[in-house]
Amino acid sequence: MNTAADVLNFNAKVVWVTGAGRGIGLEVARSFHALGAEVYGFDREFPEVEYPFATYSVDLADPESIASACGQVLAQRAGLDILVNVAGILRMGRLETLSNEDWQACLNVNVSAVFHLVQHVIPVFKQQASGCIVNVASNAAHVPRMDMGAYCASKAALQSLSHCLGLELAQYGVRCNLVSPGSTDTPMLRDMLKDERGVARTIAGSLETYKSGIPLRKLASPRDIANSVVFLASDLAGHITLQDLVVDGGASLSA
Repeated sequence: MNTAADVLNFNAKVVWVTGAGRGIGLEVARSFHALGAEVYGFDREFPEVEYPFATYSVDLADPESIASACGQVLAQRAGLDILVNVAGILRMGRLETLSNEDWQACLNVNVSAVFHLVQHVIPVFKQQASGCIVNVASNAAHVPRMDMGAYCASKAALQSLSHCLGLELAQYGVRCNLVSPGSTDTPMLRDMLKDERGVARTIAGSLETYKSGIPLRKLASPRDIANSVVFLASDLAGHITLQDLVVDGGASLSA
């Protein structure tokens, strides 16, 4: 009988991770690398001095840039076992005054990039008759948020796109699931909250903004989210597809 260590061994597995330059994407890429995978990271920028995996600079808002990167990597290393789409951006603002640029930016990066990327790798998965996709959405796809209409809409669209993708690929033995984090201690969240008082307010919740707090009384760490991604990509989740795993410390309650 295989042990948990056996099924969490990703030796000889090829893994692509978008948003791998920092935050959750970086932690996901590092986790798979530590478990033996051959990791290829995609992002617009890679601010760290060095990375333990291959990196490719890609403008994920640009379909041509995505096509070029996919072609380059597949020419270098044919085959793909696991695709993890983590890249995302947050543009704040009330819908009444939100700019078209901010609205479109959220859609371009948070959902359209996934659409364009999977179009290039679906033929690979179908030919192999195997593979796994994990898309990182947000608990904001489940509950409304003040000043986050564009972000919520884009993550809800990603959720539905993922389910349709999983349905289309199920007959080829390809699984597709979502991980939907809540507030996670990343540079993006820190930029939004500004200081520790902002963190405390997020944990406590706010009736004024219709935002529940976090019952576990802490932010998620990038490792918390990466662990969930690794689980869904592993053989431990071999009969799980079309699911959305919310990892938010209970913040969305029953939503």
